[in-house]
Amino acid sequence: MYVQELEPVAGSLGLSALVAALPLVIVLILLGGVRMKAHLAGLTGLLAAALVAWLAYGMPLGQTVSSAAQGAAFGLFPILWIVVNALWVYRMTVRTRHFDILRRSFGRLSDDPRIQALVVAFCFGALLEALAGFGAPVAICSVMLVALGFDPVRAAVVALVANTAPVAFGAMGTPVVTLAQVTGLPLDDVASVVGRQTPLLALVVPLVLVWLVDGRRGLRETWVPALVCGIAFAIAQFAASNYVSAQLADIGAALAGAGALVAVPQARRAAAEPVRVAVLTGVRSEDLDENDPRGEVVRAYAPYALIVVIFSVGQIPAVKDWLAGATQMYDWPFLNVGNADGDLVSANVFTWPIVSTGGTLVLLAGICTAVVLKVHARVAVREWAATVHELRFAILTVTSVLALAFVMNLSGQAATIGHFVAAAGAGLAFLSPVLGWFGVAVSGSDTSANALFGALQVTAARESGLSPELLAAANSSGGVLGKMISPQNLTIACAAVGLAGREGDLLRKVLPWSIGLLLVMCLIVVGQSSPVLGWMLP
Repeated sequence: MYVQELEPVAGSLGLSALVAALPLVIVLILLGGVRMKAHLAGLTGLLAAALVAWLAYGMPLGQTVSSAAQGAAFGLFPILWIVVNALWVYRMTVRTRHFDILRRSFGRLSDDPRIQALVVAFCFGALLEALAGFGAPVAICSVMLVALGFDPVRAAVVALVANTAPVAFGAMGTPVVTLAQVTGLPLDDVASVVGRQTPLLALVVPLVLVWLVDGRRGLRETWVPALVCGIAFAIAQFAASNYVSAQLADIGAALAGAGALVAVPQARRAAAEPVRVAVLTGVRSEDLDENDPRGEVVRAYAPYALIVVIFSVGQIPAVKDWLAGATQMYDWPFLNVGNADGDLVSANVFTWPIVSTGGTLVLLAGICTAVVLKVHARVAVREWAATVHELRFAILTVTSVLALAFVMNLSGQAATIGHFVAAAGAGLAFLSPVLGWFGVAVSGSDTSANALFGALQVTAARESGLSPELLAAANSSGGVLGKMISPQNLTIACAAVGLAGREGDLLRKVLPWSIGLLLVMCLIVVGQSSPVLGWMLP
């Protein structure tokens, strides 16, 4: 058995933490300073983590390689299994032009650009985040807003700021699933705490969006539908994450927010012409005036309805138990690790939820979608392969980052850093969301930030007497606010609306909102770590 050491370098916790942090520092410098491609930075960081584990921590080379392999396997399944299948569903709707029908349907819900921003960027963006994540909502919603007549810069900024509240439960709950895996905390416990933090953002973000679209006047005239939308979204996200399923949190929230918004009479009234002229300085797509047959509109909504139905059926106790029965557990080869107390760590066993995982359920929904949209089997398979090809660098990035995280966690590097950071004491509650925010700002992924810093947050929490679930959740909740300023998302937004090279302009517009909302989240976490808001925790 390899037993983790907390102070392997000269018997000093400070020096050991400094050496243990090298892989993270290297990744952050390569991404944020050198602007190296994410997959190359991830692979370089993985090599550094393996060398530190082997040379500084004395982890046998075979176990080091085995821990990296397990991290890569977890990155492929279930994480990327979800992402690939979700994006496949979207690609089929684009190929059959049902995505265009969906876009036109949204455009007809309201003539008011402020309401259109809420419907497209906040509600539909949350649904896209729930299904795919990884930049897809920003790209798709930006294009849709430009087609509705929004100025490209305004469209990109609105899409970036809207892509916050749903991120922690994006890609069928991938960030919180990853967080639970790397920290060893129960998924339900982590999801329930995140579900008591991010819904508070959902109350604010719709109001910010109408301000971004039309300034003070927009807030004054449309605060009622914006607030109703945010409240419905927040309640649904809280309820689903705490009492139903983390995988369904964003889907339920997006549908509830959209339903509540449409139900407000003020949201369905046309905007005054001066408002439209002031806000919509882009070119409105002519195809918005096309009339689509009702049956085609129903089919355009069908893929998302199928996913909701299939995941809902999967939550029925009898079905859930049957699906869980297909879960396989294996002793991971060449891995025998004990923590600093000599107790076996859970990573020695690899759990493979073949059928019950979200990716398999999305695959089933995709097969049903192909039937409903009349996509030939050969074409559907070709689209799935094209999806894998499109995500090839993202696949390499995710697997390398997860491999790096597993090496750091199993060798004891994360534990060393956690014990060192715990010296911050009570201030740790304030700094915890900042660490997640910084991780997402650099990596562009809440999943990656959770993999990198999740175990560190839990170790620090236990050493300082704070709730491990609270700080783990804070890492993810703070991370969602770094999404809008990440170079990856800024580049995606610029490319989508034809603003290549103007990432700096977008950054200057969204940075104040990112920092301001982060401060709010830090105060929430501090409050939840004390009697002031401690009653909010489960």
